[in-house]
Amino acid sequence: MSMDSKLMVTKISLERDKIESFDKYPFNIEIVKNFYELKFDSPVTFFVGENGIGKSTFIEAIAVALGLPAEGGTENFRYETKNTTSELSNYLRVGTYNHPKMKFFLRAESFYNFSSEMERVAEENGFPELYKYYGGNLHECSHGESFIKLVQNKFRGEGLYILDEPEAALSPQRQLALLCLIDQLVKEGSQFIIATHSPILISYRNGKILDLNHNFKEIKYKDTEIYSLYKMYLDDPDAMQHRLFD
Repeated sequence: MSMDSKLMVTKISLERDKIESFDKYPFNIEIVKNFYELKFDSPVTFFVGENGIGKSTFIEAIAVALGLPAEGGTENFRYETKNTTSELSNYLRVGTYNHPKMKFFLRAESFYNFSSEMERVAEENGFPELYKYYGGNLHECSHGESFIKLVQNKFRGEGLYILDEPEAALSPQRQLALLCLIDQLVKEGSQFIIATHSPILISYRNGKILDLNHNFKEIKYKDTEIYSLYKMYLDDPDAMQHRLFD
């Protein structure tokens, strides 16, 4: 059995003929303007690229195209604190995929909103049991703790997980813990699509790194700007600060 036959998402394409103009947002973003099709053949795919390149816009569109809420959660959550979702999801076609046991979109930027919605559903609907499925009331934990508890308690094998900059809430030690959880879930048949700036996460040995600065070109770990910059700085912080400040 080939690897891609085990994946939930094998291909994403843009219905370019339905787009009226590539001169307006989000279609004027360079990575969208140049996008045709992306094939997945790895259980973990990383999107890397500079701020403003469109990582979050693109990964949000994938999640919404899969029926997930733009602010995070499973497909059973239907809420919106602020409508900032782009039209891109309406024009993305998701290739044939095996049906996952669960789907979840986790984004650092709006995780507070998701935690609030979970609390509201539990309290207003008299459903306190909901907390145990997510490792407790997430508002009662630190941001990083709640992230890890969510993954530990809610994520399961044969799932499809879309993560947007999960490292934002995590210390390096917790990023290593997340890496272990990702690996365990991959061994249980799960698939991840992750937008990140973390040199720890993208080091995952069974992952594929796609550079959005160069139109989703596959890149090796040690050739990424993330790795190069961190290594350059940590090898000689004094020299780097001299260059930066003097």
